[in-house]
Amino acid sequence: MKYSCPKCEFGLVIQKTFNKKFMITCSECGLQDIVDYAKNIDEVYLEFLARFDQGQTPDKKELNSQLKEEGIVRDKKEIEEMIGDNSPDPITKDILFSKKDYISLYKIIKAPEPEFGLSIDEMGLDDGIIQYLSKKNIAKFYKFQEDSILDIISGSNVIITAPTASGKTEAFAIPIIQKISKDSKSGTILAVFVYPTKALSRDQLPKIQEIAKSAGLSAAVFDGDTKQKERSEILDNPPHIVVTNFDVIHHHLMYRTRFASALSTVQYLIVDEAHVYSGIFGSNVHYIIKRLKRICKKIQFVAASATLDNAKEFCEQLFGEKMQLISGTGKKGETDFVMIFPSLRSQRALTIDLLEKLVTKKHKTMVFSNSHLNSELVAMQAKKKKIDIRVHRAGLMANYRNFVEKSFKEDRIMSISCTPTLELGIDVGNVDGVISSTIPVNRLMQRIGRAARKGQNGFAFLALGNDPISQYYKNHPDNYFEDVEKTYIDPKNPYVEEFHVLAMACDKPIVKHELSEHSEVIQRHIDQGRLILQENRYVPNYDSIKETINEYSIRGIGKSIDIFYNDKKIGERVLPMALEELHESAIYFLAGTRYKVKEFDYPQKQYAKLVSIPRDYPYYTKALTEEWPTIETVYEKRRAFGIEVFFCKLHIQKQVYGYVNIELGQEVTQGQKVLLDKPLEYDFITKGIVIHVPKPISQMESSENAEYVEASGYHATEHIIIEGSNMVTGGVSQDLGGISLGTSGLIFIYDGAIGGNGASKALYDRLEKAFERSLSIVKECPCNNESGCPRCTFSYRCGNNNEFLHKKASQEILQKINDGEITDVTEPTEGDKPLV
Repeated sequence: MKYSCPKCEFGLVIQKTFNKKFMITCSECGLQDIVDYAKNIDEVYLEFLARFDQGQTPDKKELNSQLKEEGIVRDKKEIEEMIGDNSPDPITKDILFSKKDYISLYKIIKAPEPEFGLSIDEMGLDDGIIQYLSKKNIAKFYKFQEDSILDIISGSNVIITAPTASGKTEAFAIPIIQKISKDSKSGTILAVFVYPTKALSRDQLPKIQEIAKSAGLSAAVFDGDTKQKERSEILDNPPHIVVTNFDVIHHHLMYRTRFASALSTVQYLIVDEAHVYSGIFGSNVHYIIKRLKRICKKIQFVAASATLDNAKEFCEQLFGEKMQLISGTGKKGETDFVMIFPSLRSQRALTIDLLEKLVTKKHKTMVFSNSHLNSELVAMQAKKKKIDIRVHRAGLMANYRNFVEKSFKEDRIMSISCTPTLELGIDVGNVDGVISSTIPVNRLMQRIGRAARKGQNGFAFLALGNDPISQYYKNHPDNYFEDVEKTYIDPKNPYVEEFHVLAMACDKPIVKHELSEHSEVIQRHIDQGRLILQENRYVPNYDSIKETINEYSIRGIGKSIDIFYNDKKIGERVLPMALEELHESAIYFLAGTRYKVKEFDYPQKQYAKLVSIPRDYPYYTKALTEEWPTIETVYEKRRAFGIEVFFCKLHIQKQVYGYVNIELGQEVTQGQKVLLDKPLEYDFITKGIVIHVPKPISQMESSENAEYVEASGYHATEHIIIEGSNMVTGGVSQDLGGISLGTSGLIFIYDGAIGGNGASKALYDRLEKAFERSLSIVKECPCNNESGCPRCTFSYRCGNNNEFLHKKASQEILQKINDGEITDVTEPTEGDKPLV
């Protein structure tokens, strides 16, 4: 059916609104109307025609009032009040007044003017360093740089927090190099600079080498990509400074290599991008630092980060040392910031529209997505608009990522669609605009820090999505800046502790009575034959531990599945996510191209073979999964309001049993579920919380299918608590999984990492706030659907395709929790269906 305007016969645009209504617009004569939800657009059009014939379509004033009342768009006056005395760029102004979206917030982000300190020749620095700074046109230090340099030279352990591109590298590299130059010994490694990725190490090496060379010192990268010839040269004639990562330090210490021996002379450990070492990765790094201390006489520690809210507390836990905090600012241009809620279109449509506006005006732009799939979909749909864009994400081959970085830096492409791989400080040159999906504010500021680094005006857009968090921030934008992500580690993670005590014995035999704080773990290793007592020292039984030390991952990730196309490796994906994305017949996105999985070999050979599909193929796939939890050990228990909560060790069994096809652009399921001939299975031990929530009795009594309402209410509640937890625990929901067990009322929320990562513990400690936020999310969502919607009960991580959800039952459950109803954790009911 052609949808023609009854007034002028021009074509109509029919858009679904965020609150499940339809907006009809004629761009020719200006006729507009809002029609209530119907099952298909034909019904919407017929309803609109009936309203027009009866003279019920609103005039412009009535429509604007309705749009404002329903939270679809803001009126002109509200936008003008937001702008105030500011003068937004014409691009920003066009977006603010477009009436295509709901503008949640507009502000100008202006960094405070940096405070200057002493001039470079007043600091007692080496003449060569002064000459280096003069060549860089640096005459004075910022005050935070001055403080950092003096404190590091005096021997303090220091944390430096300052924005991206504010001069942090100079603040820690200059004093370390100054100290080494006064006590340098050729052939001795004195300082280790650690970065979280190999790419960032190599990006920062030239600057470190240049400063080192000015003082007569040497620096080199030693990591997994260092060629054998270069390794031999480094080991035969060690540089004063080594740039590496914790993966390399861990491996070489444990296998007692020549590099491990060379590390025994280290006096300074510098850790940049310290905020990365959160969760399971940070818990492992804590122990690697502890192991490094065992083989070195004395180490001075320096940490740096642009985004660490609880910097002192976190770094003292990470390093196990008292630290001194120094904060600073740097010079950069003003940035127009807009928080936008896509009330009349999808988040991806909004993102591509913003990107097109910036790129058309020759503004280089980075688009940050929170998943591999979204980064690929943004690039694919942007290319249809003739936008010059490339994908940059983990899982792509390193040479391809390097090509994308270089092309963007050299202005050969105008935009990048990326995941958090480019949040870190890799130099990609001049950036004017940043568009980001919803993330905690710390990480948003890290992303925004990419823009306007050369002093030009910048653009930063937070494109909210169709999810509970976005709905909440649409209505409470000021809260966004208060919900700061807390970095966290769990040094008492038993899985991590057990492994690293074993690794310590591999690094260097453990003297009897050494490491008394780990005596129970040591005894357990002895009892199980993994450690042997020889001459009052504990040494590893390599026959018993070989498999353990070879397979352990400090980043809390499983093995990778290699991805092949035409017999050539083109990427990789870690387990268990690979099971969901690379099962047989899955549609897989890689570097902006879609493929179909022809063959998936797991668990034996662990590879996937891809084949091409037509460019106009209309679907991609989403896996269907099931999970089953078992409580192994209860560590702690308490009550949150009246709800009994267990914090415990859990055994999780996961299964991918099928998939559905999703239509590109429409983002709706098409056709029936497809079941795999042989389900894929994966299981692991982790930590998590268990609660038994109240029954939604009122909703059950008013329904003909009480069992369905009950189970669906529990499942929806599990979704909302996990999403709601993001705001009060600082973005941990991405590290959590969840299971509601049928009609038992039992909800399990667990750490996604093997052994645990501290995320569920953060939720356990703040559960009351998560319950309060969860109730706000479901109460404030305007949808009238029984199952809810993407802004309240749906979750993009749902393994049940967002089926078995009941909004009102969940609201009743959360209201009872917040009112203090008392429940106790019970045993699972046999036959309960797990909903994830």
